[in-house]
Amino acid sequence: MPEPGPHLRPVPQEGHRGRRLRRRPGGLRPDPRVHHPRRQPALQRRLHAVRRAHRPGLAGDVLPAWSSRPVARGGRGAAGPGAVPADGGTRLKTQLLTGNEALALGALRAGVKVVTGYPGTPSSGAIGSLLALLAMNVDHRSEGRHVEWSTNEKVAFEIAAGAAWAGQRALCTMKMSGLNVASDSVYSIAYSGVNGGLVIYVADDPGVSAGMCEQDSRLYAAMFDLPMLEPASVAETYRLVQAAFQLSERTGSPVFVRLVTSIANSHAPVEVEPPMPPQERAVLLEKDITRYTKAGAAICTQQHRDVIARLARAGEIIAEMGLNRLQLAGRKGGPGIIACGVTASYLEEGLEVWESNPGFERERMSVLYLTATHPFPTTEVRTLLRHCDTILVLEELEPHVEHHLYVEARKLGFTGRIVGKLDGTLDRVGEYGLREVVRGIGAALDLPVPDDLFRGDAAAERLAAARPITVCAGCPHRGTYLAINRAIRKAGLKRGQVMVTGDIGCTILGMNPPFDTIWNEVSMGASIGIAQGYVHAGVQTPVIATIGDSTFFHAGLPGLVNAVQHQVPLMLIIMDNGWTSMTGMQANPGTDEAFQPGGGRRIDIAEIVPALGVEHFFVIDPFELDDSTAVIQRALTLPGVKVILSRQECAIQAQRRGLKAGTMELIPQNCTLCKQCIKVTGCPAIAIGEESIAIDPALCYGCGLCAQICQFDAIGWERTK
Repeated sequence: MPEPGPHLRPVPQEGHRGRRLRRRPGGLRPDPRVHHPRRQPALQRRLHAVRRAHRPGLAGDVLPAWSSRPVARGGRGAAGPGAVPADGGTRLKTQLLTGNEALALGALRAGVKVVTGYPGTPSSGAIGSLLALLAMNVDHRSEGRHVEWSTNEKVAFEIAAGAAWAGQRALCTMKMSGLNVASDSVYSIAYSGVNGGLVIYVADDPGVSAGMCEQDSRLYAAMFDLPMLEPASVAETYRLVQAAFQLSERTGSPVFVRLVTSIANSHAPVEVEPPMPPQERAVLLEKDITRYTKAGAAICTQQHRDVIARLARAGEIIAEMGLNRLQLAGRKGGPGIIACGVTASYLEEGLEVWESNPGFERERMSVLYLTATHPFPTTEVRTLLRHCDTILVLEELEPHVEHHLYVEARKLGFTGRIVGKLDGTLDRVGEYGLREVVRGIGAALDLPVPDDLFRGDAAAERLAAARPITVCAGCPHRGTYLAINRAIRKAGLKRGQVMVTGDIGCTILGMNPPFDTIWNEVSMGASIGIAQGYVHAGVQTPVIATIGDSTFFHAGLPGLVNAVQHQVPLMLIIMDNGWTSMTGMQANPGTDEAFQPGGGRRIDIAEIVPALGVEHFFVIDPFELDDSTAVIQRALTLPGVKVILSRQECAIQAQRRGLKAGTMELIPQNCTLCKQCIKVTGCPAIAIGEESIAIDPALCYGCGLCAQICQFDAIGWERTK
């Protein structure tokens, strides 16, 4: 380990004062889904619903046409662990999986050859689990596959599309925000079509458990004229992704599989079969400018006709596969429900709640379970409209299906009621759970919802402790924020005078107390462009843009190139912790080569920035607070583009590799309980005691920032290894 910097005061011990050592960072990150004050009761309800609910027709004796699952001898339905299939085929194995893992295993079972994506909660677990499985090389079935974290979603999709054009099966994964990045290429590929199966896994986040906008990606499927499938449960995800590859190859179109957070991150038992090796297919090299280019209006308009025809064909195949299931009541005139994707799981529990009500008649209720939400299932919907006098639509976020339902109702002269978002019964904001479904059923049946039905949930939410989101103990970004704030103050400016734009990732946590450094956040890489806009608007005080290393590779480079080209006087601070940390510690182009999947090469930001023509470039260690402050303060006075690379490894990753060499410890006799160490740093390893502060050695990783803040030499460093 290197010797410590001068900021670390050793803890006095008998006979000596100890050695001054500086260590690399580390710490433990709290799970935002566990600690978020508003999510616990709703999360438990969602997990309960997803685990127990099985859509009719997807479990037990009745299997849709597209399911290849064998039925075990001696049982009524799903085969248990180790059961022998009736046809003597492959043994099934029951595993406890997340939705992401189920999707990954389903893709392996489908014989996928190329898998690409960019990390983004809640979709990250799919490729993460694939990389783990392939690293183990289970039964040598990983041979011949390529799985990677790509630079961004656009690049990831283009790689997958190239593989599909060459006739191979490919999967591309992303969160909803990433689909915005990839959309330009997705639109063009949709027009051209594909040869091998191409599945686009997109994960939406109703309720915003992972930040960003409440985007409904179904609207993209409608705009691109591409099929979209939405599983209702974790178990269905495994089977549905296999159906998606079949649908893609039979139509020649990419196919969306859309999960939401409550499925992607939930656990449920899933019966899986061994993965299939990539299918042995000849590589297709086809030159056809009328299909693979957009060279001329005639070509583009014909491709538009082609994609419309492929979507119509997809509707026929979806009906043939039995993906959407319509259950009609024995007699006409009763209520009907359309349940889309995950809401089918909530619906089953909601119906159980209403069964105890004397005015509820389950046998009069018709249900359309929508797995394929695009293309719109016109035939099934018209049948439902003719059979029912009231239709309840259950879908999270936008009233996509409901809009189409109104159109069909108008065409048929439907005179009944449609209950959903457009009549104000249900909300377009947030995720659905049991509460929303019960309320919707009550509105459709004109039955009052008991006031005390969810009283326990409300009480639990009141008891949940409020916890602000902050960076981990030992996070190097903490030192960067402190240095920025100090430099602004030492330059004779107030923080309200210096615009500091933020970006996506751990770096955005600088917007929260105690730092209050970051002013805004837009999208990946936007901090640099937004900062330039402020400069051109006439802001006379310094403008600072901040960005993380993975985000810089993803979308920050074009903004920096633009700033250098136009010589915009701004400062860019790149916080390089070596990992894509917020989404689960994935490797990025700047990660050390020892941790690059597949033996990838590291790309050093410190070599890229000067090569772009940046004249004022500095590298700082954020744990050396005085030095970092001085560099930033100096950069505030320089002309043109200034770039500062703040470099220390992610605390969590350093701790995992055993790099923790010591912790900060209190020197009690010196502590005045001024609380500046915790007020300034906000470190979760520091707590306030009765007579002094206390440092939790399990959380502390000895970064030394608290010791540099303390004016009374009350904090020192002690070696632990």
